[in-house]
Amino acid sequence: MSANNRLKIYLITGEPSGDLLASRLMRAMKEQNDSDFFGVGGEAMQAEGLESLFDISDLAVMGIFEVLPHLLKIFGRIRQTLDDIEAKKPDIVVTVDSWSFSKQIHLGLIKRGLKIPHIHYVAPQVWAWKAKRADQIKKWVNHLMMLLPFEEKFFAKKGVPFTYVGHPVTEGGADKGSKKRFITMHNLSEKDFILTVLPGSRKNEIKYLLPIFEQVVLEMSKKHKNLRVVLPTVETVRKKIEPIVQKWSVPVMIVSGELARYDAFAASNLALAASGTVSLELAMAKVPHVIAYKMNWLTGKLAAPILKRKIRFVNLINILADEEIIPECLQDDCNLEKIMFQLDKLVEQNGSEQLKRTQSVMQMLGAGNSLTPSQKAAQVVRKVIKQYK
Repeated sequence: MSANNRLKIYLITGEPSGDLLASRLMRAMKEQNDSDFFGVGGEAMQAEGLESLFDISDLAVMGIFEVLPHLLKIFGRIRQTLDDIEAKKPDIVVTVDSWSFSKQIHLGLIKRGLKIPHIHYVAPQVWAWKAKRADQIKKWVNHLMMLLPFEEKFFAKKGVPFTYVGHPVTEGGADKGSKKRFITMHNLSEKDFILTVLPGSRKNEIKYLLPIFEQVVLEMSKKHKNLRVVLPTVETVRKKIEPIVQKWSVPVMIVSGELARYDAFAASNLALAASGTVSLELAMAKVPHVIAYKMNWLTGKLAAPILKRKIRFVNLINILADEEIIPECLQDDCNLEKIMFQLDKLVEQNGSEQLKRTQSVMQMLGAGNSLTPSQKAAQVVRKVIKQYK
């Protein structure tokens, strides 16, 4: 603890979804007004007062072969982060999601002999990939905070110290957007058919998904003459997406910020999104949607056999429900024909069946509890600091 008795919390994330989780953790920690924050984060964390060590877009790369050209820069960022931790001497280090980067931080702390408690927020999906890696997690982190209820049983068997806190998407306000505000702000009509597209934030997601999403948007414009397309993103990603989307034959409204994002959801009839946490947000906002994902061909071929052996689905709603509620158009199925088939089906059903089936799943993630997941996570952070004093 610093000389003025304030907690020094060092937070690290490498992508926008983790940035959002960490920002809510910061907000919950600030309820006691006794913490100062340092580390690596994006727009949401910076809005809560963090001065990020560097731009997290340097880390937003996914896939075996996609990472290779960026390895030198990533290793440099690992060293820079560890040096900063050593200099700042925080009371705790909390890594959030981005396990590929985060695990290097935990290993680095151990190798440097730094006696700083370090915990990880968002359990790595080793239950889907390599269960044996849970043994490594036990050696590398002092505590694990998990979002999903079924992860408790898995990590308990592995002896990993953990706490199930629930998923912060349930507290994020995705269901509190204003359709009226969005329509008024963008001079739209109540009769317009609004399609939200969310192509992800990583460089390779943008590379592989935007061309397919463009085809879908064009096809949708032929079927819905009153189509309006909105693309919510964050400012750092907007710089990459906007020059590409401006060349599309169908106009696209690009909006930034959490308020604009949730207003867009409230106004949307339908959504097409990259696989990830955003599907939970769309479910909270009651937007019928399809998820899509495509990666480097060779990466996809190597990953496919592992995924088929371990899990039936990649979407969290589908995993929790153990059935395909949210259509998954992945890799070879991530094409115009398959995506349009699923979108057309949702339009025909008005999305009612999907929305009905998602609501019970959202309850499983902690919606409606007295303490929010972020407040529970803040309690864990304080508890671990006390344990290691």
